[in-house]
Amino acid sequence: MLTSCEQPAEAEKGYTPEVPQLGSKRLTPDLLWKLGRIGGETVSPDQSKVLYAVTYYKVEEDKGYKDLYIYDLNKGETSRITNTAINENGAVWRPDGKKIAFLSDESGSSQLWEMEPDGSQRKQISFIEDGINGFKYSPDGAKVVFSKKVKLDQTVNDLYPDLPKANARLESDLMYRHWDSWDDYKYNHLFVADYSESGIHNASDIMPGERFDSPTEPFGGMEQLAWSPDGTIIAYTCKKKTGKDYAFSTNSDIWFYHVKSGETSNFTEGIMGYDMHPVFSPDGSMLAWESMARDGYESDQARLMIADVESGERTNLFEHFEESAASITWAPDGKSIYFISDIKATDEIWRVELSNSNITRITDGIHNYKSIQLAGEGLLARKQSMSHPDELYLVDIRQGTDEAVTQVNQAIFDQLETGEVQKRWVKTTDGKDMLVWVILPPGFDENKQYPALLYCQGGPQGTVSQFWSYRWNFQLMAANDYIIVAPNRRGLPGFGMEWLEQISTDYGGQNIRDYLSAIDAVAEEPYVDQSRLGAIGASYGGFSVFYLAGHHEKRFKAFVSHAGIFNFEQMYSTTEEMWFVNWDLGGAYWDKENKTAQRSYEFSPHRFVEQWDTPILVIHGANDYRIPYTQGMAAYNSAIMKGIPAEFLFYHDENHWILKPQNGLLWHRTFFNWLDRWLK
Repeated sequence: MLTSCEQPAEAEKGYTPEVPQLGSKRLTPDLLWKLGRIGGETVSPDQSKVLYAVTYYKVEEDKGYKDLYIYDLNKGETSRITNTAINENGAVWRPDGKKIAFLSDESGSSQLWEMEPDGSQRKQISFIEDGINGFKYSPDGAKVVFSKKVKLDQTVNDLYPDLPKANARLESDLMYRHWDSWDDYKYNHLFVADYSESGIHNASDIMPGERFDSPTEPFGGMEQLAWSPDGTIIAYTCKKKTGKDYAFSTNSDIWFYHVKSGETSNFTEGIMGYDMHPVFSPDGSMLAWESMARDGYESDQARLMIADVESGERTNLFEHFEESAASITWAPDGKSIYFISDIKATDEIWRVELSNSNITRITDGIHNYKSIQLAGEGLLARKQSMSHPDELYLVDIRQGTDEAVTQVNQAIFDQLETGEVQKRWVKTTDGKDMLVWVILPPGFDENKQYPALLYCQGGPQGTVSQFWSYRWNFQLMAANDYIIVAPNRRGLPGFGMEWLEQISTDYGGQNIRDYLSAIDAVAEEPYVDQSRLGAIGASYGGFSVFYLAGHHEKRFKAFVSHAGIFNFEQMYSTTEEMWFVNWDLGGAYWDKENKTAQRSYEFSPHRFVEQWDTPILVIHGANDYRIPYTQGMAAYNSAIMKGIPAEFLFYHDENHWILKPQNGLLWHRTFFNWLDRWLK
């Protein structure tokens, strides 16, 4: 066990690639994997320093190396505090600011460690059997709450111990697999324990015997729970349902665990949709959280709710605001709350006054703010755009301006030329105005003609705001001399609830016409070659490509569909989160009396394969349980049987996304080889 700042002589160091000297000003797939990826930012208790992590990927090892850095807000200086091949995860300041705590598996399992703010004196604090998944100190530092897996269900080997080599599952309900993992018979439980620098002791499960997860699966973290400022309450997010009930419901709640009495109560009882991400006010008298009103609708408006902790009296601060809240942050005086919300395809910072629910927009630009937290008199924010990956900024809340804290990738971007990102408004077939992002190639020449790609967004209610992606990267596509057309079609946030909700049960309707309006409008430009148009997309965007393949009336010369829905009936019966398909399609395909559902199933792309006539690349991962890979296989097989040129890129070890470096490079090489073959 490593307990001091001295590393063993054979200890492997971290990895930070040298800044490459580029021979071209164009972004490439290989260069994407040389960029540092910033995250995990947190401000010290005295508001003087910022702790953050940067991950670099070593492609030849197919591995990422994460190290920690500190930026001194007073001195304007950055220091690297770790340099080890053992990643420090979930790093935070201890409440007194004297130590940095993190998770590390250097002792064989994921445990809580601490070190000095300069990275020295690493010391293991927890010794929990099988390790822990996350932790959070009480405000006074006397206790810690941590999350770990608890086995409560029996495997077939438990049921039949005389069959130890039986390799099977025996299921009797739904939700036996989720996202990319089969149920492991274990549940995320929260434990509260006494803390001192010598270790954590007297750990107690606050969810004893409960077959529920907190944090929630598959993406929940410690942001789903909060300590009250006096340390007497742990507010945590949990959906206390199982099996079929869980699969059809989004009704998570905020639960209060009272540390002294050990009693638990449901603080958001009666609110039927998602209730998540609780944040106590500075004096502990109020709780704020994100709340959805409707059960089974995962893309409902995330309202900013507050309630009196003692009385439970609730106020919806978004009574007259149609967008959703994220990154809820109380002002120091507790009289207002800062939050992030999408508005007309950018993610901006806002403030709401508690006294009158008055909402003020603080920032305005061509960017996305992805997180905020208090930092002195301003806010520390993580910001990105279609032209630049995440960096940290200090935001002046009075002026709405920001100043860079980090420039992790600036030395590379100083050598790059990026394409212009244009905001364009296009008339839809029903007379609405639709915002369309158009990304031009670097060195764009209006006297030349370029092929163009229609980008179809997933979700279906995901945002086409100023996001930076390491796969669907518009600047990378533009660097390959494609014009990108990215419409904010019906069903996307940032344009009001009517625009957002129109897509439900209308998959093959207005939003498809919106796609065509966007590409038709841009294709009229003299610099777009109308004979070289392609359509690309993933998830719902992958469905869109499959559907367009049967309805595009020869507009496109090439398609790329990643993890798309091909057969609605099969999708309904094989996906895991049933609330999604049940809401969006309107019900089960066997319910012949349900006219809404029956209309939805008529949009299934497999019904229109006889009209397919265009080359198509299909991509899917074996571990995709949201849209099972047989959907992609069926689409590809159908194209081949019809004699249509097609390729199937299948990953044995990826889920709905492509996460591994070498798999990512293969994705881009296949993607561009296919498009270049048919459009250049």
